[in-house]
This record gives sequence, structure tokens and C-alpha cells, in this order.
Amino acid sequence: MSGKRKSRAGAASASSKRGKGEKEPPKEAPAEAEEPQPQQQQQLKERLNGADGAPAKKNLPPTRARAGSGGGGGGKEEEEDECRFVGAPLPDVESRHKWPKRYLASGKKKKVVNVNGNKEGDNSEEIIQAKCHYTKANVDGVCYDIGDDAYVKAGEGEDNYICKIVEMFEAIDGSLHFCAQWYYRARDTVIKQLSYLIDDKRVFFSEIRDDNPLECLVEKLSIARVSLDVNLDAKRAVIPPCDYYCDTLYLLPYSTFKQLPTDHKVDGCETSSTISSDDVEMASSASEVNSKEISKKNNKGEVTLLDMYSGCGAMSTGLCLGANLSGLNLVTRWAVDMNEHACNSLKLNHPETEVRNESAEDFLLLLKEWQKLCVQFNLIESDGQQLPYADLFNMDDGISDEEEDSNDDDGGSDGEVFEVEKVLAICYGDPKEKGDKALYFKVSWKGYGPDEDTWEPIEGLSNCFERLKEFVVEGHKSKILPLPGDVDVICGGPPCQGISGFNRFRDKDNPLADVKNKQLLVFMEVVEFLKPRFVLMENVVDLVKFSNGFLGRYALGRLLQMNYQTRLGMMAAGAYGLPQFRMRCFLWGARPGEKLPQYPLPTHDVVVRGVIPIEFEMHTVAYDEGHSYELQKKLLLEDAISDLPPIGTYDGRDEMPYEKGPQTDFQHFIRSSEKEMMGITDSLEDSGRLLFDHRPLELNSDDYERVCCIPKKKGANFRDLPGVRVRPDNKVEWDPDVPRVYLDSGKPLVPDYAMTFVNGSSSKPFARVWWDETVPTVVTRAEPHNQAILHPEQDRVFTVRENARLQGFPDYYKLTGPIKERYIQVGNAVAVPVARALGCALALAFQKSANEDFLFRLPDVFVNKLEQHSSASSENDA
Repeated sequence: MSGKRKSRAGAASASSKRGKGEKEPPKEAPAEAEEPQPQQQQQLKERLNGADGAPAKKNLPPTRARAGSGGGGGGKEEEEDECRFVGAPLPDVESRHKWPKRYLASGKKKKVVNVNGNKEGDNSEEIIQAKCHYTKANVDGVCYDIGDDAYVKAGEGEDNYICKIVEMFEAIDGSLHFCAQWYYRARDTVIKQLSYLIDDKRVFFSEIRDDNPLECLVEKLSIARVSLDVNLDAKRAVIPPCDYYCDTLYLLPYSTFKQLPTDHKVDGCETSSTISSDDVEMASSASEVNSKEISKKNNKGEVTLLDMYSGCGAMSTGLCLGANLSGLNLVTRWAVDMNEHACNSLKLNHPETEVRNESAEDFLLLLKEWQKLCVQFNLIESDGQQLPYADLFNMDDGISDEEEDSNDDDGGSDGEVFEVEKVLAICYGDPKEKGDKALYFKVSWKGYGPDEDTWEPIEGLSNCFERLKEFVVEGHKSKILPLPGDVDVICGGPPCQGISGFNRFRDKDNPLADVKNKQLLVFMEVVEFLKPRFVLMENVVDLVKFSNGFLGRYALGRLLQMNYQTRLGMMAAGAYGLPQFRMRCFLWGARPGEKLPQYPLPTHDVVVRGVIPIEFEMHTVAYDEGHSYELQKKLLLEDAISDLPPIGTYDGRDEMPYEKGPQTDFQHFIRSSEKEMMGITDSLEDSGRLLFDHRPLELNSDDYERVCCIPKKKGANFRDLPGVRVRPDNKVEWDPDVPRVYLDSGKPLVPDYAMTFVNGSSSKPFARVWWDETVPTVVTRAEPHNQAILHPEQDRVFTVRENARLQGFPDYYKLTGPIKERYIQVGNAVAVPVARALGCALALAFQKSANEDFLFRLPDVFVNKLEQHSSASSENDA
């Protein structure tokens, strides 16, 4: 299986090893001009049109006939007048030094030679052989220099392409050529139909080049290089008059968009890219200033993380473990989730975190109101406008209503006066369930106990100026809520139930119109408001599968719209040391001036399951086929849970002793304390640690009877029960020769739903998972009716802790809430080892030590403790 996995995903890894300037197979079309040019030549149409509308990038046919047979009828003299090089050719020594592959032909008639310059070992690259090189050309009266941007003729009825001219040469057969390095418009990149998110004048430079007849040049262009600055208004102000502007480099592997590099020449030689340092001087200066400002802010040594849609905190926990192990003090300062039990679990394990049990929409509105309050009380600068709550507090005369009322109070009021003793908390919502959401404060009343604390709208506290000020000043100091610039990293997995395969009413035409997909929009709005340095979004593979990857393209486009660098990759949990496959999408975002984080290469072999769309298959994080790095053996069920004590289906203990020591390296590691997982020695003895959450869902009496009848052997399931017969087509039917067996309750031993599940073809109902197998994906429900979730040798479903082990949760991580809620928390979580590996990637980017590759190998400390020795797999790798 190992070879098949690497072959399937190998192209993506191979791309990461290409040098700059090497060709890549096109997946999207380069940018095209807005207005098509008339009198398109059929030969040029054939030459420039690929199947996807892009110029062919590989296996180019000889172009002499195409270059010499344009419309217009004139002979060679006329052609030379309309299309010619200007000035003397470059010295032969200089040309051969810059473009050695152009001078490999020994004879004068050989125009094209095959050069195996492709590191994947694909088809040979065809290189047109040159007689000499030039720096200037004249086409239809227009003079072009190397380094100029220009329109290039496209097919009939199509908009012209946009390129930078990086090379001009005469072939040994006398034909004239230029080498184009292409720009992409948004609609031609991976975001496709979501291009409305991007300014029409914004184009993306690429590293894709190919050769074209000189006469294909149509018009010289002015493309401005501008700063990739998050301040969009400032960028618009500095864009000079131009046809287009460019602030981003677009690379096909992992759909990478990153800021333009600053250290390249515009000489078009084979070893260089073609971005002028002069062109991007302005772009780099602003980013450098931003980085300096940010570094000053973070001299405190703590890097702050906001975990959106946090669940019980698996993603942020893994990120912090991996980052801290890599030398970055990443701390989850804030977390937000709708599930009360998940919030309680996160708070239990991370008491330092401000955990908010509310919707992401309410949290965003609260952040905006909190910013207004901080302006009102002069804690942050205002924009010069009236204070947001000046009318509420009647501050025009410099005296608050509270002070005025105290001066006017004669003590003659007959009614009871309620005095606010202290403001305790803040929220945006409807805590009084009145049907309207607003800004509320939780207050304690003087002379009353905590049971009498109430939530009051801000309008009802207009006479409590000083108490509100005390709360806001203290809250700002302790950062109970983040302001723009306070958050270094935002992570989260916005739920998109609208694309789930379980949703029969999915809107394929407009997924964003489905309210079940709204959280993706909210997540991006939170990013836009807080402007973190880094963003990491996780989601299911349906993000790039459903509706031609609409929501995945939207997420990329939205980050681009906010001028973030970004890239998209898919990672399998099993490839990082877990006995489950669980493929997920991970989207990185990074502000200008930051290093765009890479993806960590796998540490373990894995059993591949499921299908990835062909267009996004190259986004799978994997090694090249034929790589020399030796992956650890895939982990199996026995490696993860064989050390856990046996229990019954009705065992309700929340904690218990281990009873025996760890049997595998995985078990040694998963039992580690939090300090040990971050590389810190912990003096607490293993023997003093207890096992938490090792309790299963209590089955009803009927299901328990059925489970007890399932044989304790590999592959056992309901098909082994009496009365079930398997047909040659692997579907089940009732055996007419066996009477139907009934339970003590009178219900059948084999339920009808098991026989009809997936039209009788499934073997999952009441199935045991054997010791030498893996699970496809840990799910949120523990019922055995339609999934393989039974323990190999005990008559019960997997416990919460066993599921947590399969997700990579450390044993020290406790969960709270009813048993079903704990299963939900574990099943919804990001696999901790994957997040841990991404934490290392984040640390490298944060510390500016990441290189320009798309992928990187994890340090040995991320591998050795997960190394697996014990079980040999008997699982079919196919």
C-alpha cells in the first residue's frame, strides 16, 4: 500500500522540489487580456490554446511554420520589418552562460533537443536551440525590452494572455522567439468562479515559462508592483496609473499565493526568476515595517492563539504542543464554541484560556462592541469621531449621569434603590431570552448574593459609568477579549454541514446561500476584524469535493481578498502516527512580511481510504514516489489501546488505575504528561497517574445481547449471526433453512436495518475491529448499528478514552459532560498529532526559519516518540 499512496500523491511532493524557473504542468490558464484582438491566426490559435485555454507548457512542437505563416501574405522581408530583433546580439559567451540549454545542438539544422530537466523523471523537456540572443525587439512598430510586460495573442474570441518577457532569441533555423513568464488573473487561478472577490486589475505572477513566436506579442503593458499590505485603502492609494498591478506570486503546488520575493533579477537566465528588486522595493518596505512593529509587540515572549469553533480544544492543544516543542511559546488565550460541555472540557484542561460558550456570530459582534468600549474609556485611540457611547453616558458636559444623579439625590425616594456593586462579565446575545440580541453585562447587586446576579443591557446601566469603566479598564488590561492586533494566530474548523454527504438537501448551485455553511463566512469575518499574523483553517475533504470545490475556492479567495498569503493542503491523520486514516483539508494564511508556513511531511505509512478530486489530488501532503526516506510502520489498533484495562459495557467509572504498563512506543508517548510532551522533564511518577474517561456507551439490553453473540474473531459482524446468508454478490439475505432467532425482549436477534443497510452490501453493523486493523475515521456516535466500533475481545463499543487514543489525545486530557457528549467532542476533534505537526510548521514560520519549499521533514523529536515496533499488519494494503 505504501507505494500506491506515494504514487497517488507523489506529484504534489515532487513539485516542492522544483527549482525556481522550472516548468510545471499547467492546471489553470494564465491571465488573459480584457479585450480580444482581431484577425487571430489559426496557427497561433493552435500554438497558444491548450485544452484548458492555457498555452501549452510542455512537449512544444516546432514553431517555425507557425511563426512564418501569419496572416498578411507578405514575404520574408515584410515579416522582418513587422517583427525583428533590434541591435546587436548578446556576446556568445554571455548567452551560453545564461542559457546553456539553448546551445546543446551540435548541428545547424536541429532546432529542438530533449533535455531531461524534470526532477520527477517525467517526459523530457523540449528546448528550442538558439543561434543567438537579443535584448530588444520590434513588433508592429512597438519596441520591447527584456523585462517588459505585454499582452500575448490568445485564440480567436479569447482575451489575450499577460506575460513578462524574460528572453529573446533567434533559433538556429532563423525563427524568432521570446520566452514568456506568465501572469494569472484571479479567474484563471484555483479560485476560478470566485474571482469576483478579487480586484479585476490585480494579477498574480507565476514561475511558469514557455517559448512563443515573437510575432505573438500584441501590446506593451504597465504592471505596477505594489506592497502586499493588509491595509487595503493604503495600497489603493499608492497604486500608480497602470494597466494592472501585482503583489503576489502564484505557485501551482498546494495552490500557493505568497508575497513577491525581493532578491531576483530580470535577466531571464535559466537559474533565475524574473522579479526585479527595484519593482518590489516599495512592496517590501511596508512589510518590513509591519514585521518590526509586530516583533516589538511580541517581545513579551508569549504568542497568542484564538481557537474558533474550538470544541474541547484538540486543535489548539496540538498546535501549542508542537510549537512549544519547537521553541515557540504559543498559548491559547481565547476559545469560542457553542457546545457548553466542550467549553467545560477545554477550560478544565486549559485554565489559562478565556473560554466563551457562544456562537461565532455573537462573538464577532461582541468584539466590535468591546472595541467601542475601549475607545469610549480612552484605552485605545479613536478615529477622531464622537465617542461611541457619548450619548448613552451623557458625556457632553464632562459629567456622567451617575455623578449628576448623586449630586441631585436628596434621599427622599420612596422606592427601593438597587445599586450595582460590580460588573462581572460581558456578552452579546439574548441572556434574558427576550427575543432580541444586544450588548449585556452581568452585574452583582449591593446587598445581594451571587444567586441574585443578573444580566442587564448596556442601556439599563447608563447611570453606572464608573462601574462599567472599572470593568472595561480591568478587562482591557487582562485581555478578556482580543482587539485587532492582539491575536497572533487564529485557528478553527468552521462547521459546514451544508456540504456533508449526510445532507440530502445540499445546495450545489450556491453553497454560500445555505445557512449551514454560514460559519465559513463568519470565520473569515473574524479574521478580517482581528487581522492575526497567521491563520489555520481545518475542514473535511468535502470542502474541495462538493460543488467543484466551491467552498475551498471561496476560503482561498477570501484570504486573498484580505491580502493574506495562503496555501491549501490535505493531510491524513494516519500519516502522523494514528491507527485511522481521517483525511482533512488545512488552509494556511499569513500576513505580508511573514513566512508562509509549510506542511510537515508524513512520519508513518498509512492505509489509504476514500477518494480525492483529481484537481486537488496534488494537494495531498506526501513524499515523492521512490523517495529514500524510511517511514515508520503504520499504527494499528493494538498499538493504540492494548494497554488499557478490560471493562464492561456498564462500567461507569470516570477514572481508574492503568493496571499494567505501556506495551508500545505510542502508548509510552500518549501516557506522557503535558510537560513531557513539550520536552520538559516531569518528576511525577507514572505510577501516580490515573486513566480518565475509559468508559463505554451503555448499550440497551437488546443491543448488548446482540453484541455478546458476535464472535470474537477478525472480521466478525452481524453476518455471523444465525439466519443470515451471504450471496455470491456479497449481499445478505435471510437463510430460509434457519428459523429466525429472537431476544429475551421478543425482538429479533438480527434487526431488519442491519440486513437492508446499504442495500444489504455492508458488513459494518455490529462489527468488531481487530487488533491488526485500523479505523477509517473516529465518529461522534458510538452506536454499533451501522459502523464498526466493537472492541476486538470485549462485548462493548470502544470507550471514550479508546476513541480519544485513536484521535491522539494525550491520556492526561480529561473530558466533561454526559457520555454521549464526550464521544461527540472526541469525534469532532482535529487529530492531535496532525495539529502538533502543524504547530512545528507554525513555529518555523514564526521564527523566520522556514525555507521556500512547500513541505518539510519534521525533526526527529516528532518522530521517535511515536515510533512503533510491535504489531505487524495483516491488513490488506489495497
